[in-house]
Amino acid sequence: MQKIILASDHAGFKLKEFIKEFLTEQKQSFVDVGCYSEDSCDYPDFASAAAKEIKMSDDTLGIVICGSGNGINMAMNRHKGIRSALCWKPEIATLARQHNNANVLALPARFIEPSVAVECVRNFLSASFEGGRHENRVKKLDNL
Repeated sequence: MQKIILASDHAGFKLKEFIKEFLTEQKQSFVDVGCYSEDSCDYPDFASAAAKEIKMSDDTLGIVICGSGNGINMAMNRHKGIRSALCWKPEIATLARQHNNANVLALPARFIEPSVAVECVRNFLSASFEGGRHENRVKKLDNL
């Protein structure tokens, strides 16, 4: 079973807690690297902690959350070997894994219903990279 790393800033904290409940119900292993409250904090700090954990194993995926999803997504993508995808629809989460080999799902807490976020998580975790015509494109990302 894949290991999941969770991270958020203060704006994503409540949604992260909701997703933790879902993962627990699914008996899915996860590690929460913060934040741990709604007190104001900086998303790059938690993105860096998540990226460090994700890069330790090929079988580890991340779910990161901030208000718009953009900030934490940008911070994640600054780390070599991280392919973070901002998703707000389950279909996008599926394609992020299938076509882009995303290893991180970024969610916009202020713009997504918790039930839709859970469907994004479910799709992200159940999809896998198709390779083939997408393989060369994804390899190019690490050479930019």
